[in-house]
Amino acid sequence: MQSPDLDIFDLRLLAALQRAGRSPNAALAETVGLSASQVSRRLSRLEADGVIAGYAALLRPEAVGLTVMAFSNVSLERHAEELVQGFEQAVTARPEILDCWSVTGEADFVLRIVAADLKAFADFLSLRVLRIPGVRSVRSSIVLHRIKQTTALPLDHVGG
Repeated sequence: MQSPDLDIFDLRLLAALQRAGRSPNAALAETVGLSASQVSRRLSRLEADGVIAGYAALLRPEAVGLTVMAFSNVSLERHAEELVQGFEQAVTARPEILDCWSVTGEADFVLRIVAADLKAFADFLSLRVLRIPGVRSVRSSIVLHRIKQTTALPLDHVGG
């Protein structure tokens, strides 16, 4: 996807949305120095261009009973297309897997997984992940403390 031309007002608008996504257009307009109608048009364009992928409420996992978060490195037996596609379909179908990245290095994929407790996590790995055809090994790290987590992307490298 080619990056659309973003001017200083687009960047200010995107930064404001990343800080407070529920801000009404009037508040965003005041923050970025435009009218509410200009903000509305820009938001529509940024959405249509795929710069804004969507909107979401960010939940605290522990507040909804998900007390364990882990990162699991998964290696496949082979990189045959049908195994990779099957793996991708299997992880896409599991809501416990928040993120899945194909990576370089010792593992083929890194998963970010949430679970209610350690037993639920262990059961999920053994009954779900390890049973996906082609999975050779899984090495997991349990998160002890979250030091930093953000969904905001840095925008200062974008010339406007």
